[in-house]
Amino acid sequence: MVTMVLDIGGTAIKSGLYEDNTLSHIRETATEAKQGAVHVVDLVRKLIAEYQNISTFDRIGISTAGQVDPVKGSIIYANENIPGYTGTQLKDIMEKEFGVPTAVENDVNAAAIGEAAFGAGRKHADFVCLTYGTGVGGALFVHGNLYHGSSCSAGEFGAIVTHPADRDPERDLFSGCYERYASTTALIKEAMRFNPALTDGRILFAHRSEPEVTKIIDNWIMEIVYGLVTIIHMLNPSCAILGGGVLEQPYVLQKIREKLYPNIMPAFRHVRIEKAELGNRAGMLGAAMLDRIL
Repeated sequence: MVTMVLDIGGTAIKSGLYEDNTLSHIRETATEAKQGAVHVVDLVRKLIAEYQNISTFDRIGISTAGQVDPVKGSIIYANENIPGYTGTQLKDIMEKEFGVPTAVENDVNAAAIGEAAFGAGRKHADFVCLTYGTGVGGALFVHGNLYHGSSCSAGEFGAIVTHPADRDPERDLFSGCYERYASTTALIKEAMRFNPALTDGRILFAHRSEPEVTKIIDNWIMEIVYGLVTIIHMLNPSCAILGGGVLEQPYVLQKIREKLYPNIMPAFRHVRIEKAELGNRAGMLGAAMLDRIL
């Protein structure tokens, strides 16, 4: 059985075909998200149609940015990274267009499904998955099942208040929240205050030998730890799987482990802190498994 899989992000749409535990014909296409939801949906249609020239497929699996109702296959809410995306009925649109069953899931949830099936979550029935990028995304597995919550929005770990003194929800609903301090965006913003040339994680870590840069990175790592302390004490997972481009740096995971364990109660210190194993394939692999999960 062949599944057409897509992972729709604000920057790129990753696509491919899945069969027998293998992804093939992987492509990456610029989303051009600022052109809005109609453009993005039309691009998805075009990509799927192009894959029909490569192979027939029996179903479509879609991982996407935004809060998703996986039963309806619709976008509950999306920010202005993809203007007008809120309310988009992706499942209905693709099923009418291509005549095959379609499943849709939030991108971090899909990545967690991928990690559960193929990656760092294989041996854990109860785990959390967090991604550190533009914001902080999260997903939660309980007793081997993805937990959606009462309105399909569980796992918004980026909204944990870690700096209450900075809280001003009328100005910014995420003010004082975890993702304003622990995201890669926050790290680079702080680094550029010190040196405007430190515009991305690769450049930043190339300068890690500089004491001031090390201090910036270490302070950011502690922001990650602050949120994890709350998440681990609340949910008592056996594993926390951490992903995102900067998490590929061995120094980051090493320091998170070093700083986290003294900050959590002894009964919780069995929790394993693992790097996500699947990289940018996680969303596509998770999308391939949606018919078995949802």
